[in-house]
Amino acid sequence: MEILQQVIQQFRLNVLSINSVPESYSSTVYKLILNNQQQVFVKIPYSKTKLMREYEFLQILQDKLNTPRVLDFWEGNDVIPGALLLEAIDGEICTKIIDKALAYEIGVNHAKLHSIPATFFEKSETIERYQPEEWRAFIQHKFEYFSEYAKAILSKGLFDKSIHYFEKHFYSLPAPDGPCLIHMDFRPGNILLKDNNVKGIIDFESARLGSTENDFTKINRDIWCKHLNTKEPYIKGYNSIRPMINLQKILPFYTFYDAFCSVGWSEIRGAEKHQEFIKENLEILKKVL
Repeated sequence: MEILQQVIQQFRLNVLSINSVPESYSSTVYKLILNNQQQVFVKIPYSKTKLMREYEFLQILQDKLNTPRVLDFWEGNDVIPGALLLEAIDGEICTKIIDKALAYEIGVNHAKLHSIPATFFEKSETIERYQPEEWRAFIQHKFEYFSEYAKAILSKGLFDKSIHYFEKHFYSLPAPDGPCLIHMDFRPGNILLKDNNVKGIIDFESARLGSTENDFTKINRDIWCKHLNTKEPYIKGYNSIRPMINLQKILPFYTFYDAFCSVGWSEIRGAEKHQEFIKENLEILKKVL
């Protein structure tokens, strides 16, 4: 809370109440109600890189997608990476049962995100861009990076199987599409709803320009596998905006890849704090392998 108080002072806010925000795992996010009853959010990213990436994405995407408006920005100091003061969107995080109608609308909104022209980001100095011929090198680099940390959690047998699976299936993937805007964490916790309608998309700290093939894994994990009969309407909604790629050829690999990297991420951020997340991803890994 000491860090939050420093951020509040930087933004010169008169705060009536402070509430933590669920479903925020990488950065620290608080919902504030000000003395004038205005609701705002303070986001303190994990790193300055994530701070600058999200700040620039939200600036560029304003009026192009339903994203939070940046009210203020602080570049931080030697201790705090910085913070964003964000306007509250009139909606709540998607924690409800997802029906066919909502799945369709989520598909529409995901396709709209993927359809933002790459030319909008040409002048950016902080947003990462990967052409199709560069994308697979990025994926391989991330896998190798997280391997060093996943090794500390996985049994030797499961780790060796993971390396073998990657080497066997990585090179047989179809050609990547793009470059498109990809969210990299598109899941219910980053989708805001009101009256069963999508009102906004949040959390662009990991977004970049690359292939859409990596952006369906968490939709599969958190929507299609947990809410019956949602895959078909989601794809139908997506196809109403842009053609869906061949999920059958890429989804098994990226299901594995996301689970493996998530285990490594948990070790980096502190395995003790992320036991449930580790357990969930271990179950996925064992099922795939």
